[in-house]
Amino acid sequence: MSTFSELGLREEILSALADMGYETPSEIQQKAIPQVINSTDDLKAFAQTGTGKTAAFSLPIIQQIDPENNNVQAIILSPTRELAVQIGDQIQKFSKNIKGLKTVTVYGGASIEDQFRKLKKGAQIVVGTPGRTVDLISRRKLKLENIQWLVLDEADEMLNMGFKDDLDAVLEATPETKQTLLFSATFPKEVEAIARNYMYNPAEVEAGTKNTGSDNVSNEYYVVTERNRYAAIKRIADINPDIYGIIFCRTRRECQEVSEKLIADGYNADSLHGDLSQAQRDSVMQKFRNKNIQMLVATDVAARGLDVNNLTHVINHKLPDQNEAYTHRSGRTGRAGNKGVSIVLVTSREVGKLRPIERKIKKKFIKKDIPSGEEICKVQLFKLVEKVKETEINADGISGYLDNIYEQFEGLSREELIQKFISMEFNSFLEYYENAADINDTRSPRERDDRGKRRNDENMTRFFINIGRKDNLTPPRLMGLINDQNITNNVEIGQIEILDTFSFFELDKNFETETIDAFLNNAPEFEGRNVNVEITKKRRSGGGRGGDRRGGRRDTTPRGGRNDRNNRRDGDFRGRRRDNGAANNDPSRNRSNRVQNKSWGRKRD
Repeated sequence: MSTFSELGLREEILSALADMGYETPSEIQQKAIPQVINSTDDLKAFAQTGTGKTAAFSLPIIQQIDPENNNVQAIILSPTRELAVQIGDQIQKFSKNIKGLKTVTVYGGASIEDQFRKLKKGAQIVVGTPGRTVDLISRRKLKLENIQWLVLDEADEMLNMGFKDDLDAVLEATPETKQTLLFSATFPKEVEAIARNYMYNPAEVEAGTKNTGSDNVSNEYYVVTERNRYAAIKRIADINPDIYGIIFCRTRRECQEVSEKLIADGYNADSLHGDLSQAQRDSVMQKFRNKNIQMLVATDVAARGLDVNNLTHVINHKLPDQNEAYTHRSGRTGRAGNKGVSIVLVTSREVGKLRPIERKIKKKFIKKDIPSGEEICKVQLFKLVEKVKETEINADGISGYLDNIYEQFEGLSREELIQKFISMEFNSFLEYYENAADINDTRSPRERDDRGKRRNDENMTRFFINIGRKDNLTPPRLMGLINDQNITNNVEIGQIEILDTFSFFELDKNFETETIDAFLNNAPEFEGRNVNVEITKKRRSGGGRGGDRRGGRRDTTPRGGRNDRNNRRDGDFRGRRRDNGAANNDPSRNRSNRVQNKSWGRKRD
């Protein structure tokens, strides 16, 4: 095991590292620091999140920089402002004993005038987000013609966020003689393309194996229905009373909705996403680092700036859009030698999507059952007992009240006193989970159709939609169209049937009205056609060998269209029954199609 002094770092840096508690370099630091100090070759470095990449590229730059030259000598690009701020702060701590060395961090959401002034005073190192960096270059406030080092940190995420054009613009403003250092947690083909196009014969170092998960992280999955995703999160939190983790959502809207529900249900939670101002983001992150927030609900991008080493759990509310993103998410836990758990909530039809992730991380997911109410109550009860046992007694503070307290409890046995105390603290919890249902999705394949849903599910409503194969409609595109209407959070989509000129889909029957209203008021279009959605009758069970698919007669009596709107306003949510002809007739020709989004929050476990 080497030490930082053996890596060739100067005394000023070593003393700063000692003050920060750094004792031995991580694997990526041991490999990258000597390479950058002793060679001018470009470097391509792989390291998982939380392995010390910032020190790996910044320490050798600080070692070689000229503090007497006020020109910008190093530019470090980061995908998010949080991560840029974090890198800038770290570099300032590493270089605090080197007189004259200045670092400036530039990013959107902050005063550009302040950044102008800081750059004008001179800085050897600039850390920035791609967008703001390009802005400063175009305004001629940031000059990079003399830089010696260009660092692309989290290169994979910069590409995922669409910064390729910005990267091109920054590289055009830099000299060919610079040393380019590319650091990434994953190396998809897009990052390899950056290396080919922007780097010359780069050296390569790895800490761990490319695109694999951490050995300290247990990867688990729970099979749920769409309507039970949030209930599953609550139960996972309740079975882990000491949970300290991040819940990842794919969109800002999902992020906000999940966090609001958790807060309303009494959980110590908050959200972090792109709609927050910089001051709000800083406040949330600081509270989370201080453990004033137990669960942080975040989008992938917003969480990139978090540097927390003792997270117990990462929960994937839904699978990320790209498999590589799972590595980033799970890498937030199991850091600094600690153990962690990465949990994925999937529906039955999504279980197959875990296989390519397993191949990517070279680890198997472990199937877990969502805990029952009885299991949760047992864990919470003994957690309460443990908390009472560990409570320190403030004898001086309570001594004046004890005589009266003893008098009040006179006549109660030890057993009765304990039972009363536990009941007072625990009754509400017991009542909440009393007779709690099993929310694991344990249906067998025979109970599902080819889209993974129950056949003839009485909990689903069947809808007609006036677009089909001739409009280039596919099941994924139809699901996307439904989700775009923002009908409600996590509405369950059932069977989908695509025909030539029209189609059918099923949704949770609890959201019939919201679905019709959503399509009526949003007036969506698809491939240039106005979209019309109406409620139809269910297919008869056992009606021959799939007569619907083979062109047989279909009962498509729709209800709930535009002409039925006044009826719904009068309280008859079933709508008027209308005979629109056989299935081959397109009901949309007689009416246009609009729908509205209502957020009808229903509390349920």
